[in-house]
Amino acid sequence: HPISSNDRSRVGTPSIKRKRPLEEGNNGHFCKLQLIWKKVSWSVTPKNALVQLHELKPGLQYKMVSQTGPVHAPVFAVAVEVNGLTFEGTGPTKKKAKMRAAELALKSFVQFPNACQAHFAMGNCFNPSTDFTSDQADFPDTLFKEFEPSAHSEDFSVYNPVNNELLSTAYRHGRLLCHTLDLMGHAKQNKHKMASTAESEKNPVVLLNELRSGLRYVCLSETVEKQHIKSFVMAVRVDGRTFEGSGRSKKLAKGQAAQAALQALFNIRLPSHLPSRSKCNHLPQVRFADSIYQMVTQKFQELTDNFTSMHARHKTLAGIVMTRGLDIRQAQVIVLSSGTKCINGEYINDQGRVVNDCHAEILARRAFVHFLYSQLELHLSKRREDWERSVFMRLKEGGYRLKENILFHLYVSTSPCGDARLNSPYEITTDLNSTKHIVRKYRGHLRTKIESGEGTIPVRCHNAVQTWDGVLLGEQLVTMSCTDKIARWNVLGLQGALLSYFIEPTYLHSIIVGSLCHTGHLSRVMSHRIEDIGQLPASYRHNQLLLSGVSNADVRQPGKSPSFSVNWIVGNTDPEVINATMGKRTCGGSSRLCKHTFYVRWAKLYGKVASAATPWLHEAKLVAQTYQAVKQQLFKAFQKAGLGTWVKKPPEQDQFLLTV
Repeated sequence: HPISSNDRSRVGTPSIKRKRPLEEGNNGHFCKLQLIWKKVSWSVTPKNALVQLHELKPGLQYKMVSQTGPVHAPVFAVAVEVNGLTFEGTGPTKKKAKMRAAELALKSFVQFPNACQAHFAMGNCFNPSTDFTSDQADFPDTLFKEFEPSAHSEDFSVYNPVNNELLSTAYRHGRLLCHTLDLMGHAKQNKHKMASTAESEKNPVVLLNELRSGLRYVCLSETVEKQHIKSFVMAVRVDGRTFEGSGRSKKLAKGQAAQAALQALFNIRLPSHLPSRSKCNHLPQVRFADSIYQMVTQKFQELTDNFTSMHARHKTLAGIVMTRGLDIRQAQVIVLSSGTKCINGEYINDQGRVVNDCHAEILARRAFVHFLYSQLELHLSKRREDWERSVFMRLKEGGYRLKENILFHLYVSTSPCGDARLNSPYEITTDLNSTKHIVRKYRGHLRTKIESGEGTIPVRCHNAVQTWDGVLLGEQLVTMSCTDKIARWNVLGLQGALLSYFIEPTYLHSIIVGSLCHTGHLSRVMSHRIEDIGQLPASYRHNQLLLSGVSNADVRQPGKSPSFSVNWIVGNTDPEVINATMGKRTCGGSSRLCKHTFYVRWAKLYGKVASAATPWLHEAKLVAQTYQAVKQQLFKAFQKAGLGTWVKKPPEQDQFLLTV
């Protein structure tokens, strides 16, 4: 639309001063190419990354990680944690390293999943690959709002007018808004939406580089499989998202990663580079995973009086849902738990009356064991209606197993602590060279939780067994990470050693993760780290979990983790609250999930099927000989893969006998 002579005096570029307005005949075609509207401001100071990040996330703590290099040319590394992720920046000074860390943190949650289309649809005239965390960045507020690309006529004969509401919004906020009226722009956009014949003949790496130049690929893993066949996993970060691919060579793996990015961001699928069949299994539909997530959160809402209870506060929530097949209509939440802490070493108990690990996933598994005991007791009841309600069926050769089509699904609100959370590829920053060595060194390694704190560290001790007197004298009580424990469940089952005397191994069918989830990496750390475990005895298997995220997870609650954990089991009215640092209920009594309680229930069942006297707890665990053999086979597989040694608790905690 032409600009009136009165308006032309207000139109111009920020870097060019005009002595007089544009006039007809004075190359006055500006209106056909670009319309710029800028509110005049004499006091606009560009905000650097530190200031912008502080406005979005006040109160962040920057930590000095390391200082390397010679004295005359030091290199500092500073880290900051934002939204549960740690971002590390390096530089010749602490200030520049801190600035770099802030830039990387900003990029993690303000960059568009599809920046090219976003900039085009909003009519942005600057380069879509511009670094918006630069000190000189001054972007319109409309960048961070929803948008809809306007419809264009097929013959491009009519210009679409500039959105007046968009202009007025930009004017009110004192920002620069550019709307390019380029006749060829729509044709270019169509080229991005579908692959042309020429594009389909290109290598995906080459084509992706044309659309997004300067990309760098990281080798996430390099493994040697049977018959000395190598396998590589490569990752690339594009528009704030990380894509990965696998193959027998780095070139093939890069091609798979590039193809994944092309398909997700530009809807381009090259027929000659179809993605190979992935090892990662996924749930058949996200809707099923969302239903599991909603059932768990709604049940927790119900138990905490619409989240008003003082015990509703949590950092991690977990729950197990039982289904008949994948029919969500018959789904039932059977256990719930929350928590992120472990017991202090000074409270360790030699009578099994405390819970050592109160992380939500671990409590959910212990609550599930409680559920299994209840179901087994139902089956052994003399009343027909009781054993018909049980999930177990009796085997002809003795023992019990789950009825056909009974499936269990674990929901966790965030990725399990350990390698699943630490080394997920979405945490790869644009500073790929500095992270490449760290990713390779610790990827897949067994990790332990920090006593009285949060986070995990790689296993360090060569001795696989802790000592009782050492812990009482002040040594930290070591607990394996949730990631590693879930990997253990995938081989041994969730039932534990005691119940293995009665029932066959019970496995999870799927895991749904709410946030910090990358199903490809989660699949590797849960299942593929120990592919060479070897042949397993009958009824045991290397379980291949189905994995899924959710479409709209809850935002993680800020602040410190509460010192309590909550658990609930179907059939019980009220949840139980445990002081996580002491391992007992807040009233001081023993939890229904402690070793002693489970041993009492096991002894009652054992008395019904065996005439021998009840053994000590550690002896009772050894009764399940096949379970113990598979456990040792699993630990050796971890060591053989170079992933570290599984650290066990002091044996004294299992050396007690039930007293009458």
